[in-house]
Amino acid sequence: MHHRSLPASPNWYCSRCSDVTDSGLLGFGAKNVIYLVDASASSCRVVGELVGHRDLVSSFSFCHHVGQSHVCVSSSTDGTIRFWDSEKKVLLRENASHQHAIAAVHWSPVDKNMVVSGDEKGVVICHWYHTGDIVSFFPEPRKVFCLSCSPHVWNQVAVGYKDGMIVLIDVSRKGAVLHRLRGHDDEIHSLAWAPSAGEDALYSRPEDGPAANGVTEGEKGGCYLASGSKDQTVRIWSTEKGKGVMTLKLPYLKKRGAGADPGVKERLWLSVHWPKGRPTQLVSSCFSGELVMWDLTKTGKQKWTLFGTSSEGQNHSRIVFNMSSVRLQDGRELIFSTSMDREIKCWDLVSLDCCWTLPTLGGFAYALTFSPVAAGCLALGVGDSMIRVWSTLTIQNQYDTRSFWQGIKSKVTALAWHPTREGSLSFGTDDGKVGIYDVFSNKPPQISATYHSKTVYTLSWGPPVPPVSFGASGNKPSFSLYSCGGEGVVLQHDPCQLSGEASDIDRLIRDTNGIKHKLSPHTDLSWKPDGKVVAIGNEDGSVEVYQAPSLKLLCSIQQHHKIINTLRWHHDHGSQAELQFLLASGSTNAKVFIHDLRSIIESPPDGPVVLTEPHRTLSGHTARITDMAWSPHHDARLVTVCYDGTAQVWDVLQEAAVSNYRGHAGHLLCVDWSPVDPDVVWTGGKDSTVQEWSVSKQEFTKPPKGKKMMDKMKTNPKQKKKSRKEAGPEGAPPPSVEIPPRSVNGEGEQVETSAPGEEPSGEEEGASTRSAVPPPELHFLSVKKRKPRALLPLSTCMDHRSKEELLQDCITLATVRNSQAPPAGCIPGQGENIHLGLFSDRQALYRMLEAEEKGHVDAGHPESVMYIRLWSGDLEGALQFATETGELNDHLLSVAPMAGYQVWSRTVEAYVKQLCLQEQYLKAASHLLSINKLYEAVHLLQSHKLYREAIALAKARLPPEEPVLKELYTSWAAVLEKDGHFSSAAKCYLAAGASFDAAKVIARKSDVTSLRTAAGLARISGEADLARSLSLRCAKDLAAAQDWVGAQEVLSTQDDLLVHRLHFCVTELLTVTLAESDVTWSCVSNHPWASPGGRHGSIQDLIRGVWEEEFGVSGSSAAQGVAQALLQDLKALESPQPTANIPLKQVLTYSSLHLTRAVLSWLGEDDGELMKEFWQAVAWPRDAGLLSVSAALCRLLFPNGDVTVCSRKYPKILRHTEERVKAASDSLLAFVHYHRLYESWWSHSASSQTRSSDAGQESVERNSDAGQESAERNSDAGQESAERNSDAGQESAERNSDAGQESAERNSDAGQESAERSSDAGQGSTHERQNGLASSLGDAQAGDVVNDKVVNGESGVCICPATRTGDDERIDFKASVLLCEAQAACQAIHRSIAEIQERLAAMMAQHSQAQGGQPNPGESQAGATQPSSTTTADAGKRPGDQESLLSLSTKMMEYHKKLAELPETVKMYPHPDVVECCLVLLHFGKRSTAVSDSLRREATDLLRKYGTTGSAHKAAQRFLT
Repeated sequence: MHHRSLPASPNWYCSRCSDVTDSGLLGFGAKNVIYLVDASASSCRVVGELVGHRDLVSSFSFCHHVGQSHVCVSSSTDGTIRFWDSEKKVLLRENASHQHAIAAVHWSPVDKNMVVSGDEKGVVICHWYHTGDIVSFFPEPRKVFCLSCSPHVWNQVAVGYKDGMIVLIDVSRKGAVLHRLRGHDDEIHSLAWAPSAGEDALYSRPEDGPAANGVTEGEKGGCYLASGSKDQTVRIWSTEKGKGVMTLKLPYLKKRGAGADPGVKERLWLSVHWPKGRPTQLVSSCFSGELVMWDLTKTGKQKWTLFGTSSEGQNHSRIVFNMSSVRLQDGRELIFSTSMDREIKCWDLVSLDCCWTLPTLGGFAYALTFSPVAAGCLALGVGDSMIRVWSTLTIQNQYDTRSFWQGIKSKVTALAWHPTREGSLSFGTDDGKVGIYDVFSNKPPQISATYHSKTVYTLSWGPPVPPVSFGASGNKPSFSLYSCGGEGVVLQHDPCQLSGEASDIDRLIRDTNGIKHKLSPHTDLSWKPDGKVVAIGNEDGSVEVYQAPSLKLLCSIQQHHKIINTLRWHHDHGSQAELQFLLASGSTNAKVFIHDLRSIIESPPDGPVVLTEPHRTLSGHTARITDMAWSPHHDARLVTVCYDGTAQVWDVLQEAAVSNYRGHAGHLLCVDWSPVDPDVVWTGGKDSTVQEWSVSKQEFTKPPKGKKMMDKMKTNPKQKKKSRKEAGPEGAPPPSVEIPPRSVNGEGEQVETSAPGEEPSGEEEGASTRSAVPPPELHFLSVKKRKPRALLPLSTCMDHRSKEELLQDCITLATVRNSQAPPAGCIPGQGENIHLGLFSDRQALYRMLEAEEKGHVDAGHPESVMYIRLWSGDLEGALQFATETGELNDHLLSVAPMAGYQVWSRTVEAYVKQLCLQEQYLKAASHLLSINKLYEAVHLLQSHKLYREAIALAKARLPPEEPVLKELYTSWAAVLEKDGHFSSAAKCYLAAGASFDAAKVIARKSDVTSLRTAAGLARISGEADLARSLSLRCAKDLAAAQDWVGAQEVLSTQDDLLVHRLHFCVTELLTVTLAESDVTWSCVSNHPWASPGGRHGSIQDLIRGVWEEEFGVSGSSAAQGVAQALLQDLKALESPQPTANIPLKQVLTYSSLHLTRAVLSWLGEDDGELMKEFWQAVAWPRDAGLLSVSAALCRLLFPNGDVTVCSRKYPKILRHTEERVKAASDSLLAFVHYHRLYESWWSHSASSQTRSSDAGQESVERNSDAGQESAERNSDAGQESAERNSDAGQESAERNSDAGQESAERNSDAGQESAERSSDAGQGSTHERQNGLASSLGDAQAGDVVNDKVVNGESGVCICPATRTGDDERIDFKASVLLCEAQAACQAIHRSIAEIQERLAAMMAQHSQAQGGQPNPGESQAGATQPSSTTTADAGKRPGDQESLLSLSTKMMEYHKKLAELPETVKMYPHPDVVECCLVLLHFGKRSTAVSDSLRREATDLLRKYGTTGSAHKAAQRFLT
């Protein structure tokens, strides 16, 4: 695609970044690209690129095996290994097995499939190309610098490390170390194996011995290994013995024509190469880029021969990094070298002469232009701070280039040849300088005294305009140099007096055109070749055309709407004269407009004309237009370059695309047409290459469409940052920043950074002085030191002039010192005699220092400015300048007191601000202390979250009662608390005296340990209320975990928590006692007084005894007041209404709460409160659905069934006169006898098989009837009770069904009746109970007593009450208490209300279905179960019995009225279901004499009166007929 090109510079500081095949194909890594060069002994040509790495290429190697030599491998600092096909230029495979930057890679010369790589952490990986397998080794925990595979044995690899160690490893033995070669003191830069096996090649003569070579005898089993190190030595090692056999010290060679600076230590990179077929000759690099050939068999001091001695300038001028050799088919042996001087050289190993040199570019190609006078002379402005002048027409050397770097300290961004003077080349730089070089002399450039404040983007030669044109005819130049900078200013420089001040042409434009408003910032300018008009592009997208020399505004072109990047006039030597008036403009909007200005230029209008329509429009590019050039060989043919990465040739008049070039791998920045070949165009860009290509040989015609071509080439921003930090090591110094796209006053496009590997100038070693300071710990291949900057560069450069001028200086100085008046125009220390200020008087010295200071300011060297001011005695000025530029340091601060206290104090404060910006807060606070600003130092540390340091400082220097301390502690505690560091926050609160907050923050963790600690802290600190609260929380958590001992220990620390200790004691005793009956679980930890076994009497007796023994709470008259006070405290605790979903632990807690209140009421002689609390203690588990727990608690409280006997151990008979107390006593007695009734029934069933069968049958009938009655009665219960009772009813139905089946075998009629009643019971059990109390059915069924499981809680054990084993057939309790007519009436009303509610619900459901409506989501579940309920309710009704909604509502009101008329005590203290008890007694008495006749008659009467409706009707029929 292209003819010739200058590639990017090979990467620096890499041990193996280039290699060559046997056919002469040279490959080298440059930035993140691998360039391929077809090399021979006479010429070279870049033939392709391998693009794909995301970061710098650190190593490269070809496969040197027949049939596979086109395959190569490369490594990168991005941690990847890539295999390439160099013929097809495609990627074959990628491997990312390394986790860190790779330092070296080598393809084994013995095994065609083995590749070895090593990274900066010491990991060595063996890759197998044919299978893709890898094997990893870690021979040494050191940083790998280089490695090399043995050319004789496939499994041996030599690895060189940063610390000077060399290790030989065996990859076939898992990386086992064969030898550790110690001798070098610094980095190992290169390793090279001897080309022949064996260790006898160095002994060519028998007389050679240890004195000559240090070798005692030849070795036949191993191979020699050469190493080059930074310690300036080359060592030869015996791999058989594992030790060194020869040491070669580099010679000091003085470069011709250059003096050595003894104050600057030379850089060194010692590369070694052992050419094939030359076992006794070794090539190495030297200090300043020379190559030397060592004869290892030669005796004497000088064993080396220098390359390139036949003529001047053959050697490299900088250190050499890589060497590789090849023997061509014609027999010639060549060696290729890459160097820091950015040249690739080819050497003949026989003559040791340089065959050819390939120049490379170390930065972006920002500008290129052909000389209008010297044909084929191409100037290149490059980002490596050098100008290259390429004689492209030289036949002998196709790459005949010269480099110019003197006086250039920044990127060269603009170039312009003088139109008529041969060799005069103007240049502009990134730092705003404008200068002129004479490329045919060795003189330094002339630099304009006027700098731009930003990057110089454009240079143009044109006729002078005022004020330069006002000079005398003899002094008036024929051309002026115009420069346009990034700040938007166009300056006119007089090339004859560059030391004078340049003029801003905006002044002339304003004066001539009477412009009062602010002019738009300028971005580009172009003079018409005849010099009559100039076109100036602006930031706002306008183009203005002015007439010379007055710069009268002719027209303003308002077509672009974005910044103008380039303007070009058509040449004036075409066949069509009218074409010379064509102006092409390129902008950021990707379009090129062509303007025909013939009429305006030939007939200037009186006033400026505004043009809004272009003559031609060239569309096709997709990004910013950066440069363009008219063909000097054609009419109206234009080439443009763009950020889309392509160059486009246009036929302007036809608006047609002619050819599109896509050979670059980055944005294009510059273009020019060959002055001698009409078909050749030259382009340069961000890929750091300049390429020559033919218009007619391109594959594409138009630019690429859609997404920018270069998007895929953009580097990841994170990779860019990494590349900047590690730039030097992997092949280039720290990259400098790319010139931003044209922007003015900081308002342009975003600045883009350069690609990895952008290299600095040729003058400054390594990193450019404008680059950022490298990190403290440089990468393993980074540059260690830089050449120090000269303090007096202006005067120093004057000493580098020609011999004649230096001698003339001596005459001038003698004249000045020995005469009263100096020669005319000679002022020492100023102008051209600035350097004489050092040798003249003090005033001359001050003038020199002033000029030097100004130069440093313009160049951006603040440190040098400060030194000059310090040395000249202006200490305050130096400090002020350092303050303004942010360059204060410890040294300046140490001398600041010499300027006075006020200056020193201001300087310290400024330095503190600077340190804060640098995030050096501790250092900043320390400096504040030096000027006695303690509070400010503390506040500084606090504001940056350095609380620990701030507290340490304040506590050490301030009084203890200082409020600042408390504020610091409080602020820090808030931050710690927010981050979850509660213990540390508590310490801060304690230190601040906020004990309450300390306890609260510790308690936020809410675990037992934290709560215990918080309670103790609050107690110690005197926060009694908080200590009680936290202790109680902790004790509750311990009790929930059944750790009763721990709970009591926590409560015992607070004397005012005695009542809670009593409550926890009762809970523990109740839990342990119930656990003996398998009702609850066993405890984790309990007290000895709560141990199970050996108890007699009621549980309240046990509680009272424990209270007296353990807590000192007794029933004496003196203690009654204490008991009453404790009771009042305990009543403050809430006791919610029980529900079916409360866990068993919580049920026992609330039940024990009422039991504790009951015992305290007993001790306080309050019998009424005692009975109420007993009733509540029993009601809690019953109402929560825990039937077995309620039954067990009744047995524990009243073992003999008499509720009037509170205690037998402490004789106490209860006498009740109050109505409510008596009602509670009767209800409690009823439930006690209710449970005893079931115990008697089951005891009777166990004594006789027949009686058991009858009891089972009667149980079914009874439970069926009871279930029906309960359903009718419990109509107003909550949803939770309904769900619980539904489950209970279902279990009851299943158990009763089984019982009915057994009865059916004995009595088919009875079994049938039982099945029906059981079904009714199952349906009715889903109904709810009024007042939130549990369904009597759930409490009444014998099957529930046997099989009821502890719900909602921890135990699933089936509870069966103890049965009596005697044969006594009499009931030993007063069963008549169960047959309370008032309660029966109340329960009947509840059943009737429930039945009406069910019928109303069924009626509404039927109505909804008849209307075709869908039930809402809340009714869906009820509707799903409605049919069965309706069927049950309406089973016995005839069609005529159906009632209306109005009648049902009327009945509902009547029942509610009757319910309201009942006594409150009847509704407040309910009894067991009376109808259920009647059925049980009648079933029991049917086959037993235990029930008396009077009791049966009473039960029959109640059943007849209240059991003839609902589901109990069927069960009652057999007893009523």
